[in-house]
Amino acid sequence: MAIRTESIEYQHDGITLEALLAWDDQITGPRPGVLISHAWAGRSSFENARAEDLAAMGYAGFALDLYGKGVSGSSKEENSALMQPFISDRPHLLNRLQQSLDTLKACAVVDESRTAIMGYCFGGLCALDLARGGADIQGAISIHGLLNAPELTGSMTAKILALHGWDDPMVPPEQVLDFNREMTSAGADWQLHAYGNTMHAFTNPQADDPGFGTLYNADADRRSRAAIRFFLSEVLD
Repeated sequence: MAIRTESIEYQHDGITLEALLAWDDQITGPRPGVLISHAWAGRSSFENARAEDLAAMGYAGFALDLYGKGVSGSSKEENSALMQPFISDRPHLLNRLQQSLDTLKACAVVDESRTAIMGYCFGGLCALDLARGGADIQGAISIHGLLNAPELTGSMTAKILALHGWDDPMVPPEQVLDFNREMTSAGADWQLHAYGNTMHAFTNPQADDPGFGTLYNADADRRSRAAIRFFLSEVLD
């Protein structure tokens, strides 16, 4: 195994974006590609590491960028200011996600007929929105993501996996039930795994702010990684 990485620049709406592509160059020929959509702070070492994890599993991992090359937040206030324009304009968010998907599919190491997306927190909402918009992907995974739907959705064909901390104050039980109803009404092939005694950002070892609702949970992290691995093997292999 020899994991390689490359920075990939791409454009959307006049903004230069920069993703990280990771793949195992000991594998010959195109392999499935998986987008990793970042949390509200922007693409970071956390998402880059997940891309390399996916490469080690035999996929091409693509840590996408929604904010712009070199743009990231370093405080709750900065993070919110970066995220909010996309939350307020979900069609614009979907268009930028679609450009990221198109860029992934154009990579030589990627089999464009086998792609998926996964995302964390804000990125979980992004993963679901790409599927809701009818994108040509095989699967979408929300990891402690926001579950509220945009006003307009397309014909959903991707399989859905939502990994949720039941004690996440940012996604109360009513929103979870609304999501379940939405997926069922859409006729989606969907799963929701809820982890008890688990808050928001449970996969991030740096999350340690229970007053804000974010706290790492090693058990939920381990269980969610196993669920991700199984789901990707089902939809991509």
